[in-house]
Amino acid sequence: MKLPPLRAVQCFAEVARLNSFSKAAQQLNVTQSAVSHQVKLLEQYLNEPLFNRNGRTFSLTDAGTRYYQEVSQSLTSLASATQKMRYGEPGHLRLALYSSLAVKWLIPRLESFKHASPDIDLTLNMIVDDTDFSDRVADCFITTTPPKGEFESVFLFAEKLYPACGKGLWQQLKNQPLPSELFKYPLLSVQYDESAQRTADDWRQWCSSGGFELPKNVRINHFSHVILAAEAARYNLGITLIDAFFIASQHDNHLVKLPLHGVETGCKFYFVYKKSRAKQHDIITLSRWLKAQWADVKTITS
Repeated sequence: MKLPPLRAVQCFAEVARLNSFSKAAQQLNVTQSAVSHQVKLLEQYLNEPLFNRNGRTFSLTDAGTRYYQEVSQSLTSLASATQKMRYGEPGHLRLALYSSLAVKWLIPRLESFKHASPDIDLTLNMIVDDTDFSDRVADCFITTTPPKGEFESVFLFAEKLYPACGKGLWQQLKNQPLPSELFKYPLLSVQYDESAQRTADDWRQWCSSGGFELPKNVRINHFSHVILAAEAARYNLGITLIDAFFIASQHDNHLVKLPLHGVETGCKFYFVYKKSRAKQHDIITLSRWLKAQWADVKTITS
């Protein structure tokens, strides 16, 4: 397949579309003489005049009109295919994030996103800390370990854990002095590494930030995931430490945030996408929506 000089075809199509050499030059960010040169190059290649020139005025020849109709459709198809290859199908976006964040915070809010952006079909994928940040996995990510180099990272939220329990247990706690009476109830500790010794580091860190030690005789139940601990707390099996986004997602008030201090873990959440997709409409829309939603999380803890 022998193709014409594509730069020349692009210049010709812009002149024909805008009916102006100067406007075509501005659109292509080149000089007017460069556009004229490319058009003459194409006419020589085709051995056919594409414009009728009469002094400073010009118009398409019959051959030029026919050629423009054909190549404009081809250029549109080429641009569309290239956009799909670089940015994916418009209106379809794959977001990869942690399961806890998806289940306990994002999914309850997805109706709001679909209402605000009905033209975007958002698909969710689950990731872990050592995920592969590639197009095979997703178009964009929410992670605490943002990659460097060719990626943009938009800060969303710093993790801060607060004591929380179910409504039934709160009825027993609310009139008691805290935090001293807290330790009479089971503490629900999360430890993702099941092979490590169970040390309840989350509760020890929380106590340290409050200026006291974790009592030696306190009852501690261990869980391998924060979702499990949150569900146990919901059913009044003890008190857990959970991030503000869990509490923000509990629209039916299954979990109650205790009036006690929080502790920052050092983990920070980022919305991540490739720099090459920074101008993609779907990415921009989702990024703005996520930042607005995280403002609600800050309200919970203020």
